[in-house]
Amino acid sequence: MTDAASTGKSMQPTLDLGPAVEGPHVWLGPEMATRKDEWLHEMTPPELADLDAAVDRVRARNLDILDIAKAEFELPVLGPKLASLRKDLLHGRGFTVLRGAPVDRYDRQSTAIAFWGVGAHLGDSAVSQNGKGHVLGHVKDLGLDYNHPMARGYQTSARLPYHTDYSDLVALLCLKPAKHGGLSSIVSSAALFNEMRLRHPDLAAALMQPAYRTRWGEVGSDRPPWISVPVFNRHEAGAETPTGVVTTYVRSAIRKAQLKPEVPRLTELQIEAMDMFDSLAEDPAFHLDMNFQPGDIQVVNNHWTLHSRTDYEDFDDPAEKRHLMRLWLACNDGPPFPPAMTKDFEGLTHNGRPNGIHIPGVAFNAPLEAS
Repeated sequence: MTDAASTGKSMQPTLDLGPAVEGPHVWLGPEMATRKDEWLHEMTPPELADLDAAVDRVRARNLDILDIAKAEFELPVLGPKLASLRKDLLHGRGFTVLRGAPVDRYDRQSTAIAFWGVGAHLGDSAVSQNGKGHVLGHVKDLGLDYNHPMARGYQTSARLPYHTDYSDLVALLCLKPAKHGGLSSIVSSAALFNEMRLRHPDLAAALMQPAYRTRWGEVGSDRPPWISVPVFNRHEAGAETPTGVVTTYVRSAIRKAQLKPEVPRLTELQIEAMDMFDSLAEDPAFHLDMNFQPGDIQVVNNHWTLHSRTDYEDFDDPAEKRHLMRLWLACNDGPPFPPAMTKDFEGLTHNGRPNGIHIPGVAFNAPLEAS
């Protein structure tokens, strides 16, 4: 480690930034707000009837949620639309909203089956979202302190800064919205890279240097409780996949890693770069806001779309508290990503995709309630 890195003094990175990123995944929020018909699909009565029938077939067979693959959840009517959305998620814009899942008339098990089944059409496998092996997750305030080193933001009511998750896709199904707040926002990380490359190439280059993140409680005992990976990662891709920059970013995990004495200190330039990155993401000129309605399914591509949430106030009635179901999905035909994102980091599925948070010996499970 150099003296500059050890003392936190600024050091000018010399990485080649390469050309600006181009493609449909480079977008601005205000423009997307005027093109809602391109990314918001309200399910039609025939599509909902198709979903109902698939849920009924699964329940009649008494299948465990983990055993529901695409073949067990046939959707002859809704399926073609999901295939189109998947293509756009992996090789196009990188986000979508599917509206109208009938969470008001489904019980919790049917809701979970329907969400899992839709996920089986959008991804190839669900990966674990935490050290407990949860492949069906719950975004709900459990009263945890967001600032605690081992706390995860999704288990609090705190504001969540823009970040990515450890999978190809992340899907959220709204069961209950908050009393106040809880606004969901997304932003094109490729657009942020282009802006930083243009305005402050030194800061863009700083985010191409490795940054350390905490993984306390989310790795096996044989691995260090932190990992190192750049925020911006250059990659090349095929004709159908946008070429440019894959982004992976969780600043809270970077901040908490600094509590470990053996982790190298962030440089002044890295801190300045993350400040600019966060500021651009928060700028209304870049991000897209959306209010979740019950039954909304939001899906984003983690590799070039960041997501955020404002803080919120819950209802007093526990049954009315804000509650989202969540899936992290691996996609066999997902975008290329650099080895730094998997070596000593997320690990790989058997098909070579980002594997979420997988602790050896912890069995996958799909709880119907938050825990």
